[in-house]
Amino acid sequence: MSKLTKNQKLALSKIEAGRTYTLAEAANLVKEMTYTKFDASLDIDVRLGVDPRKANQMVRGVVTLPHGTGKQVRVLVLCNPDAEAAAKAAGADYVGLDEYIEKIKGGWTDVDVIITQPAIMGKIGALGRVLGPRGLMPNPKSGTVTNDVAKAVEEVKKGKIDFKVDKNGIVHSSIGKVSFSPEQMVDNAREFVNTLIKLKPATAKGTYIKSIYLSSTMSPGVKIDSKSIDA
Repeated sequence: MSKLTKNQKLALSKIEAGRTYTLAEAANLVKEMTYTKFDASLDIDVRLGVDPRKANQMVRGVVTLPHGTGKQVRVLVLCNPDAEAAAKAAGADYVGLDEYIEKIKGGWTDVDVIITQPAIMGKIGALGRVLGPRGLMPNPKSGTVTNDVAKAVEEVKKGKIDFKVDKNGIVHSSIGKVSFSPEQMVDNAREFVNTLIKLKPATAKGTYIKSIYLSSTMSPGVKIDSKSIDA
């Protein structure tokens, strides 16, 4: 097991063992104990009381963060020629079809989000082996398969993200940057958790939100009192 660095020890010393913090306290604490030289991501981990192995307890959705993600999202739009101009005007970084399909087949995946039209999905299906493992496969549920590609691009650029519970029942996502103000961090975290609550499966029994942790890219997690989310 590797030894803790001086900064890691200092960060851990700021967390009281066994204590849960309010969302506002956690936001301030994460800022205080982040020592990276780069602008670290603000991450949230929510453990849900669901069994992801059951199709009727799979939690997946999208949320538009009030203050965005803090990073430049590279968007590729695969569409018919008649939609290319609108996609470019909306801010898409790459727009086209066959030439990009060939590039992806060759291993190119230097984008964060791929948006396409329903009529194009037949061509994209063959790219599943490349895009699937990287979480880039367009999906109607995440709003990345739509006839209104321009609107989808605008939403992604403004801070729309999609998420999915993993096999351990945990939803993990980056919801901003540590350079955000504590208030912005709180707003984004609150929007994210409240969206999860709205997506609670009818078949999920018992406690739904089991735990919430806020952290930065290289900081320890700060446990949040779920009752403080709406406080």
